[in-house]
Amino acid sequence: MQRRELGKSGIEVAPLAFGGNVFGWTADEATSFKLLDGFVEAGFNLIDTADVYSRWVPGHQGGESETILGSWLKSRGNRDKVVIATKVGSDMGQGHVDLSKKWIAEEVENSLRRLRTDYIDLYQSHRDDPNTPQEETLGEYAKLIEQGKVRAIGASNFSAARLKEALELSQRKGLPRYETLQPEYNLYDRADFERELEPLCVKEGLGVINYFALASGFLTGKYHSEADLAKSPRGQMVRKYLNDRGPRIVRALEEVAQEHNAKPGQVAIAWLIARPSITAPIASATNLDQLQDLVGAVELKLSPGSIEKLNQASAPA
Repeated sequence: MQRRELGKSGIEVAPLAFGGNVFGWTADEATSFKLLDGFVEAGFNLIDTADVYSRWVPGHQGGESETILGSWLKSRGNRDKVVIATKVGSDMGQGHVDLSKKWIAEEVENSLRRLRTDYIDLYQSHRDDPNTPQEETLGEYAKLIEQGKVRAIGASNFSAARLKEALELSQRKGLPRYETLQPEYNLYDRADFERELEPLCVKEGLGVINYFALASGFLTGKYHSEADLAKSPRGQMVRKYLNDRGPRIVRALEEVAQEHNAKPGQVAIAWLIARPSITAPIASATNLDQLQDLVGAVELKLSPGSIEKLNQASAPA
């Protein structure tokens, strides 16, 4: 399978990442193991998680996803075959976003313990922390890279201005630079990324591993009305898409899917993979049928006409 480099890190990944937010939430451990096995057997290698997954579930503290992933890595003995991306900085009970050197030094050890590994391939700042100088954050990452605990670093949910500031600081001070960006980006949510972040990532050679590739499932075509929201635990997350623009995008996806003998969700992911700025969209599955759909999406090659139809239907207002 084709490999793409994560920025200039030297780390190569297949063009689709598995979103580990479902581990321990909508996929129990046994199901998660089956999904991970199938994902790797299909030729993929990038798995994305975070220390905070799945703290939003009643009774969870965070770390559940990393713990399941770590158990899988240990049982399969395949650590060198996969690229593990996790994140730090979200509220784990301390009450605020935190990218201070003290918190990173503490939390990386927790992630390594849960993941049952001695290194993280891609360690990402989950959210920007305006109260911590970026030089402090990057300086702590430099120590972790020197210690061999982290191979490369990335940013998630950063504005273009703050990402640019971080990149300039890295160059000026000789600090490690963010090699990747993880933004929200899909056929519906285009404007914020395309306006300033995409040109910056292309110019600076950053990899992009976007999340919500299927807009919380909306782009699969299973939500056409308010009545459909009860179909999934994530149903309420797609309410915002039920406007004039959302159904228009889904109609275009369904038309293109029919032309290519594919499913709308596969087309939505294929559109992302075809975009030059995108390295590997992140998508989740909770059963093996959904996983097979993801595999099919990577094999799908859209025609220029299909891409243009989708571009026009989803053009930001």
